[in-house]
Amino acid sequence: MKEVTKEVYLKWYEDMLLWRKFEDKLAALYIQQKVRGFLHLYNGQEAVLAGALHAMDLTKDKMITAYRNHVQPIGMGVDPRNVMAELLGKVTGTSKGMGGSMHIFSKEHRFYGGHGIVGGQIPVGAGLAFADKYFNTGGVTMTYFGDGAARQGSLHEAFNMAMLWKLPVVFIVENNGYAMGTSVERTANHTDIWKLGLGYEMPCGPVDGMNPVKVAEAMHEAIERARRGDGPTFLEMKTYRYRGHSMSDAQLYRSKEEVEEYKKIDPITQVLDVIKDQKYATDEEIEVIDQRVKDLVEECAKFAEESPYPDLQQLYDVVYAQEDYPFTPHKL
Repeated sequence: MKEVTKEVYLKWYEDMLLWRKFEDKLAALYIQQKVRGFLHLYNGQEAVLAGALHAMDLTKDKMITAYRNHVQPIGMGVDPRNVMAELLGKVTGTSKGMGGSMHIFSKEHRFYGGHGIVGGQIPVGAGLAFADKYFNTGGVTMTYFGDGAARQGSLHEAFNMAMLWKLPVVFIVENNGYAMGTSVERTANHTDIWKLGLGYEMPCGPVDGMNPVKVAEAMHEAIERARRGDGPTFLEMKTYRYRGHSMSDAQLYRSKEEVEEYKKIDPITQVLDVIKDQKYATDEEIEVIDQRVKDLVEECAKFAEESPYPDLQQLYDVVYAQEDYPFTPHKL
């Protein structure tokens, strides 16, 4: 695995802080009714993404996830201004304002959504991996889903085919404990979700999803296995979300005390503690990073709010292209 150096820790801190503040800004814009529909925030789960990105090759690896999907494309290289614009439904967004919160997408940066159907992305991730194997690209697909989606039948179908064909895919369940609002203990007679891989003789195991180093180590091993042609791995990232399932979640299923306990192992705080303990940066240098993140988030919000909404004609322009039907020309 690539060494976890001073530069890596500083990048992790800045990236995770950006993702956290980006989501906090979206929450504020949602309350102002500038973000419509549903809004699912990633606060608390940042180490899962930071660790994975350290192990990935962003020139050829892919990522697909569910609808808690705003910060992943930023990590993959998408301009955060365009991500925020998409959330506000603006034409400068990643899908020209027509995807919204749950459907961020960037083919250029190999981020394939953003899926609103629970578990719908699991077989699609296996399909992306099939394409990589077929065309011999050397790429690996990271297929993320939540603990609620682990109960979907499509998971078993995808696991079976992925093992049968030795697809270059890493399946990752981000187990934040509650799915939409029902604890893992109430959805099955087992709480170790990773053991679902045992039925397919798929390498699997639990990972501390609050520590980016642990995530990076597990992801490196899984990605290298896939790249060698040895097939998939199933990892259970044990993590926690500090906000509700969505902005409309009253969170009656857990106590405030429980949330505060998990904040004691906040991934951003863990990384910052290492930076301070190892003297990787002075307090002044950390303040510079904090200000840079704050400025970027404000720039994203300004860009999104000042961007125009798409024209009505765009609805017709993106439906389909048909050469012998000249009445609705496809412009995009």
